[in-house]
Amino acid sequence: MVDQEGTEELEARLKALPAEPGCYLLRDKQGELLYVGKAKSLRARVRSYFQDGSSDTRAFIPFMLREVKKLETIVTATEKEAAILENNLIKEQRPRYNVKLRDDKEYLSLRLGSEHPWPRPELVRRPTPDGARYFGPYHSATAARRTLHLVEKHFKLRSCTDRELEGRKRPCLEYQIKRCPAPCVYEVDREAYAAQVRAVSLFLSGRHDQLSRELRQRMEEASSRLEFELAASYRDQLSAVESVRQAQRVVAVSDIDQDVVGVYREGDLVEIALMIVRAGRVIDVGCFSNRRVEVPDDEVVANFIREHYGEGGGGEGVIPDEILVPALPEGAEGVVEWLSEKRQAAAVLRGERASRIELIYPQRGSKRGLLDLAQQNAEHAFKEKRRTEDDIDERLTRVQEKLRLPTLPRRIECVDISHLGGNDTVGGVVALENGVPDKKRYRTYKVRAGGQGDDYGAIYEVLSRRFRRGRGVETTDPETGEVEIQSPELAWELPDLVVVDGGRGQLAVALAAAHDLGLHDLPIVGLAKEKENVLGEKLVDRVYLPGQKNPIPLRPNTPELFLLARARDEAHRFSNRGRKIAGKRRSFASELQSISGIGPKIHAALLKKFESVAAIFAASDEELLATQSVTKRHVAALRKAQTRAVETSEPATPPPPEADVETPATAPAPDPAFTATVLED
Repeated sequence: MVDQEGTEELEARLKALPAEPGCYLLRDKQGELLYVGKAKSLRARVRSYFQDGSSDTRAFIPFMLREVKKLETIVTATEKEAAILENNLIKEQRPRYNVKLRDDKEYLSLRLGSEHPWPRPELVRRPTPDGARYFGPYHSATAARRTLHLVEKHFKLRSCTDRELEGRKRPCLEYQIKRCPAPCVYEVDREAYAAQVRAVSLFLSGRHDQLSRELRQRMEEASSRLEFELAASYRDQLSAVESVRQAQRVVAVSDIDQDVVGVYREGDLVEIALMIVRAGRVIDVGCFSNRRVEVPDDEVVANFIREHYGEGGGGEGVIPDEILVPALPEGAEGVVEWLSEKRQAAAVLRGERASRIELIYPQRGSKRGLLDLAQQNAEHAFKEKRRTEDDIDERLTRVQEKLRLPTLPRRIECVDISHLGGNDTVGGVVALENGVPDKKRYRTYKVRAGGQGDDYGAIYEVLSRRFRRGRGVETTDPETGEVEIQSPELAWELPDLVVVDGGRGQLAVALAAAHDLGLHDLPIVGLAKEKENVLGEKLVDRVYLPGQKNPIPLRPNTPELFLLARARDEAHRFSNRGRKIAGKRRSFASELQSISGIGPKIHAALLKKFESVAAIFAASDEELLATQSVTKRHVAALRKAQTRAVETSEPATPPPPEADVETPATAPAPDPAFTATVLED
């Protein structure tokens, strides 16, 4: 197990290791950082890596030690400082062998600010130490938005931004439906608004018993003052709190806040369940899946705590009184001090006090029961997700058999065309990966003039441009002469199945687009919607296959119809979205944007000086040249456009601008003839 090829420098460093707390950094011969760890005693911990018969059974250790040629140590005064330093080094350096339990996207948290006289709840991805209260993080965006909707529905706090609040002259719809007191326009009782803020804070903190008592008391007081409308609003809030509380499970008679971490694993597949317990009630359970995790449970726990409660993790604003874990991490005392310090700092900003947290590995009693419950949730979530994966394979197999496909259609792309009276024609291409929308591969294509109002022509153009990208060869467009692909490295991988929204005609056009580019083996089908024919007979959803006259009917509620219809409906929604964006841009476009030679900078400078297109055309050449950056070439372009508009007796109508290009970081940069839009959750 020991790397016998270690350099003399490494051996010398091992002999001189101090018996003090700190961090150690293992590097390869090029100096690249391989691993960062912390230890109570650097001498004992680091030497254990290089000893025969070591108890460290992590699978990656032998591979890592073969590469280690350099060792660095950083001595700290306490274990807490070692934990903080390790956290910072891993976040900044991203060592190869340190496990990362989630992707780079931050989880959503709910923020309730205190700096504004009229606080509002809002969703954020990165909590900051600004004195506000943070709740979460939520394990899914759906759960976070559902909680925000519940708060906005039952508690009368504003939902508009600060800018909207300052600029509003009359109350909005939220005031009309009695979800906001409209502090933007009317005089609002600050104490009553502050009481609503406190109620929201208690609700999100899971203090539902305390909130119910306060709401019931306010309802009775308002009723005694004959303020029945106010009493009714308290009654509705109380009803909402009671409905949420009934869905919660009482697990302990306690007034402390606890987070319980459960871990279940099979090989290198790990499921982590975070059970949030507030005042003895389970208010939420979030599960996180991880692959290729070969480290033991104590390091899984250590990394989860670092990522969840560290900077950007989302949980740093809601560090509880106790964290129950299935294994104590290395340097647990330092982790406790680090988290206690973060919790105290957040409390000070809110004008509160916070006690020291506890990191506990319970062996028996009620806390052990909580940990077992979290472990059961992790196991259940793991098996449910594995079962879902098995179900997807079965569904894809059904599609493969039904459509007689050569391979399992793990990636399905569907195309749909949308236009409004022949204008603003847009093609939308969506992708499903294992039956789930893969939104980073969504693309919108602005159809050129030749395809406006012609569905067949638009399908041919959109798929031709998509297939050119898939071939990865240099192709020149016959109409514009533009080179679509420069090299095979810029290719976009072709899907396992292409679905065209339409019948036999749309399928024929799609096949022509593929065959013209030499793609004769790409599976393409047409999916026709359910309808009635002229005889009144109901035709179910059906699939048209190449070379087959009669379509294949798809029975309702079958797996194959579910997957194909999902792709079709998503393509229809996405193409309509692109068409609306294109139409809005065309409606609000300036006439100057259609003039060749007038770029955005000159366009902005002219409008800033003359304020309108009519004033620009009416200005003399000398006045135009006096504008910053305007040259004789720009003036000539303006006069030419003005003459053309007079000759046709119509204003120069600009074509709609191309859609902005937003591609994922790993995707190649699109060519000028292609436009893409990524839909975000």
